[in-house]
Amino acid sequence: MSIEVANESGVEIDESALVALAGHVLEEMGIHPLAELSILIVDEPAMAALNEQWMGESGPTDVLAFPMDELRPNPGGGARKEGDVPADPALLGDVVLCPQVAARQAAEAGHSAQEELELLCTHGILHLLGYDHAEPEEHAEMFGLQAELLESWRGVRRER
Repeated sequence: MSIEVANESGVEIDESALVALAGHVLEEMGIHPLAELSILIVDEPAMAALNEQWMGESGPTDVLAFPMDELRPNPGGGARKEGDVPADPALLGDVVLCPQVAARQAAEAGHSAQEELELLCTHGILHLLGYDHAEPEEHAEMFGLQAELLESWRGVRRER
């Protein structure tokens, strides 16, 4: 996987952990190992500008996803199963994170800002892969998959 991180936020974060997480999520979702992903980390004014320009919403948000190629995970959907063949390589798109918003949400949720960034990164990648949460069924599927991916990621980290 080619996963690029650009931190323009002025906040120090564990970029290598985000790259490793993104690689894990893409592998679990059956995405081709030559796929490309960009993670952009911005401050609140930059995120507010993107949110207004692309979503028509005012103020900063936690995560935005800008897909490039139409790409779905393995044909059965959901996490990869043993023997699944990865999808063709593609330029997935950009996940944009705002660590200041993530830090506030983390405090409210009772976990670390890094854990919140990992959750948001996973969420953004799922959006790039075509998942959404507008309808109750979609919400259940996307958030269930998000939880499964984060749980497996934390298991991998504990093994190290």
